[in-house]
Amino acid sequence: MIIFNKKGLLSFILLLSIGMVLAACGGNEGGGDGGESGGEGTQNWKFVTEEVEGQVQYEYAQEFADRMNEKSDGQVNIEVYEYGGLGTESDQVEQLQGGAVEMAVMSPGFTGNMVKEGQVFALHFLFPDSVEKTQEVLNTSEALNTDLVEKYKEHSITPLSFWTEGAMQWTSSKKIEKPEDFQNFKMRTQTSPLILESYKAYGAQPTPMSWSELYTALDRGTVEGQENPIFFIGDASFHEVQDYMTISNHNNYVAMTTVNSDWFEGLSEDLQNMVTETTEEMQEWVFEEQKKQNEEYLEVIKNDEDNPTEIIELTEEQRDQFREKAMPVRDFYREEVSTVDGEILDKLEQEIKDIAGE
Repeated sequence: MIIFNKKGLLSFILLLSIGMVLAACGGNEGGGDGGESGGEGTQNWKFVTEEVEGQVQYEYAQEFADRMNEKSDGQVNIEVYEYGGLGTESDQVEQLQGGAVEMAVMSPGFTGNMVKEGQVFALHFLFPDSVEKTQEVLNTSEALNTDLVEKYKEHSITPLSFWTEGAMQWTSSKKIEKPEDFQNFKMRTQTSPLILESYKAYGAQPTPMSWSELYTALDRGTVEGQENPIFFIGDASFHEVQDYMTISNHNNYVAMTTVNSDWFEGLSEDLQNMVTETTEEMQEWVFEEQKKQNEEYLEVIKNDEDNPTEIIELTEEQRDQFREKAMPVRDFYREEVSTVDGEILDKLEQEIKDIAGE
């Protein structure tokens, strides 16, 4: 039996009270696997992107974070990381897989060696010429939102949505107007094997490279050209070290909103629904954001008198010459890349035809 005098009893009660307060406070703190909103605990998540502040992916992630914080009455706090904050594009894929980050915007082009079917986005002239119709395909496609998602889940990554950052264009140190202009041309690409094959079909020499190295490589002539949406070309100042920009619309830059599969499945149903709802809301928001940025940066590039860039807009006849060279790459995808004999591509092609009204 412990006997307290009056002073000792008061001290014991005070210490007990402090301990209970600290325990209560500690219960409301925690990382991504802590309690949920609604008084059960604060959520702290990491959301990594492949772009820097001001560019579409980063602005998307920040808007997503703000909406989640507001919906949860401040219980969900998402820290957004711009490119380089946690390493390269490949590093970010590994971090998402391993659970070091909970969410990521990533490009299928940097997961092509891991998820073979994801290389479907590298096929030129696959999606409709209309960016609006392309986004409709990305929103509604069963081939992508069901079949392809399952392939990513095998690697602990769950894509929640696919969205376009705009049509892709070429910048170059010489004019690109016909496939022959790519002959022996040193073209920077992402790491997807199918992207490499797409440019080999034009006769180019594709060179995989992280975008953080690209400005210097273009400036020094290590590579002679690259592809990206207009906003990215302008914001990264690639036009400053390139003489030409060809409006080719040969592809769309597709990004994915992704989560670590185990982490997401471990969230409460309420939080899962909140994330899913916000992801769906963001589809329209990000479409308008990329449209605005691409339009604004086209004017920036056109009006940059200190770094003049000749803009070449391909005719439909010229685009058809590239399309003809690109078509056999689909067979390469079916026979050499796909693990399901091209079934996802076949379904996607039919969905595209239905939406494009072909």
